[in-house]
Amino acid sequence: MDGVEQTNESWRILIVEDDERLADLTREYLETNGLTVSLETHGGAAVERIRNEQPDLVVLDLMLPGEDGLSICRRVRPFYTGPIIMLTARTDDLDQVLGLEMGADDYIGKPVQPRVLLARIRAMLRRVDTSPVNGQEPAGEEPVRLQFNDLVVDRSMREAWLSDESIDLTSAEFDLLWLLASNAGRVLSREEIFTALRGIEYDGQDRSIDVRVSRIRPKIGDDPIHPRRIKTVRSKGYLFVKEA
Repeated sequence: MDGVEQTNESWRILIVEDDERLADLTREYLETNGLTVSLETHGGAAVERIRNEQPDLVVLDLMLPGEDGLSICRRVRPFYTGPIIMLTARTDDLDQVLGLEMGADDYIGKPVQPRVLLARIRAMLRRVDTSPVNGQEPAGEEPVRLQFNDLVVDRSMREAWLSDESIDLTSAEFDLLWLLASNAGRVLSREEIFTALRGIEYDGQDRSIDVRVSRIRPKIGDDPIHPRRIKTVRSKGYLFVKEA
């Protein structure tokens, strides 16, 4: 079993899963590895719990009594910006794409392997927790704020603005935008992006990067049909243009 990871605080995880036995086993494993876990077994109660508790991360099953995971994900995104990992027993790519379009940050197929889930949770929480303290930029490291005309992306605050208006981004969308913007002028392959954001090797079929790019473009004022800021480079990947 994994050793307990030392953190500055105990991360709070909410698992929304109607299989109580699976949820209890998952909670026990995650708590043994240093996380604080609470459970919700009914989809109808999940939205208010997420709103009220504001956990650091939500593990959300797709199929739930009362309200399904896709609907919950869509409804909480206006007030919840933390990472959401969706669990699905289906192998249909459509469910995975719909989950990402509703605002999920990652998805894992069931049956869930606790070690895999723990690794994905830790990877996401590390990314959220790597912002410099008080916006101070450490010597020799990449800048914490990038500006491209009317677009500003701030890594310390994990926020972005377009013409001084805050942009509504999920945690995964911000991570992707920052990765592209901090590599402005350089084409990043899907393999590079996938590995950097999810910490696992790209299988050549996952569509999550493409879905997120399509969601980010209109939010940063880009034309989805003829993008000027995030360009698709055929057979290579994506290019964030410095002067769009």
